[in-house]
Amino acid sequence: LWGNPLYRWERMEQAGFPWWTARFKRAFELTDIVRIDHFRGFESYWSVPAGAPTAESGKWLPGPGSALFEVVQERLGPQSIIAEDLGVITPEVDQLRIGQGYPGMTVLQFAFDGEATNRYLPHNHEPMTVVYTGTHDNDTTQGWFDSLPEHQKNNVRRYLGHALMDPPWDLMRVAQQSVARYAIVPMQDV
Repeated sequence: LWGNPLYRWERMEQAGFPWWTARFKRAFELTDIVRIDHFRGFESYWSVPAGAPTAESGKWLPGPGSALFEVVQERLGPQSIIAEDLGVITPEVDQLRIGQGYPGMTVLQFAFDGEATNRYLPHNHEPMTVVYTGTHDNDTTQGWFDSLPEHQKNNVRRYLGHALMDPPWDLMRVAQQSVARYAIVPMQDV
């Protein structure tokens, strides 16, 4: 279906997660901060039988949870990790992320649906997050803005309090003013 094999988490844990520890070690040799994509899979993941034509026959199975991250920290010391927590996030996933002290993500392109309680709006950001204008899964901020229906463009303008002269730079400015721990702007928005 997706062509991705599943990890044998029990075996990896019994061995002390050497493959994962080496992988994290190398990542931190190359970068200062690592973002874990699909972080929710470390709490639980959707397992689909090999050869299944669709994902409908899958089921949720437990991931390694905090055991993996505790071993990584024990062997490598404290590291800067961002946990991608977009999509279907359960309280258990939040508990794992927060328990490890990893900030989650907020994406400004998801903010302007007209709901004041939208967690992606800057006034709802929390310090334990990292704000992005967009991610590798999104269009550029200019492309995103250009494709919005007019009522949503008006939501952006109303929230920012002015006509947008340059949407990417306007959203970069908003990201930099956020209380989030870090602001990240994809290169294509610059």
